[in-house]
Parts: sequence; C-alpha cells; structure tokens
Amino acid sequence: MNLQIQSVHFSPDARLIDLVKRKVEKLPSFEKRITDVCVFLKLDNPAHHIKDKVVEIRVHVPHYDFFVKTCSKSFEHSFEDAFSSLVIQMKRKKDRVQS
Repeated sequence: MNLQIQSVHFSPDARLIDLVKRKVEKLPSFEKRITDVCVFLKLDNPAHHIKDKVVEIRVHVPHYDFFVKTCSKSFEHSFEDAFSSLVIQMKRKKDRVQS
C-alpha cells in the first residue's frame, strides 16, 4: 500500500502527518487489496482571513476507487470526518460484494 500525502497552500506539521499515517494504517482491516492511498490537505480560500481546511482521501482498490472530501475549521476534524465516511463506504461496498 502506497501512501501519498500532499498539502496545498501550506506545509503540515509532524503531528498532522502522524495522525494521517496512524489512521491510514488501519485501512487494510477493512479492505485487503488496497494499492494506493492519496491524502490531499488543502486550504480553501487562501485569499481570505477565514480559511477552511479541506481534506480529500482517495483509496485505490483494483477495479474500484473510494473518494471522500470534507471541509471544516481544523485539519484534524476534517480528516476524522473523511476517514469515518471512507470506512462506511468501504464496509458498504464489502457488504454488497458478499451478498
């Protein structure tokens, strides 16, 4: 499983990178065939003083891609929301394939 973390309009701190890595390591328990995981950390509206933090997660499994995008006032909260939505998508796909 290849993990790519890309940040747009800022440089992330080590604590945020560690959070992303720890959570992504849990993904193979939901889907065994994951080949790539791309996490995009973006600042939305960089020209304004109030910046929304956007997290996009793309997980590639052979013959299928999972994608989640969330936005909030902190990267940690955005990532937690995106990760939980991603897990729900993966469980739903697994249930459909098994039935």
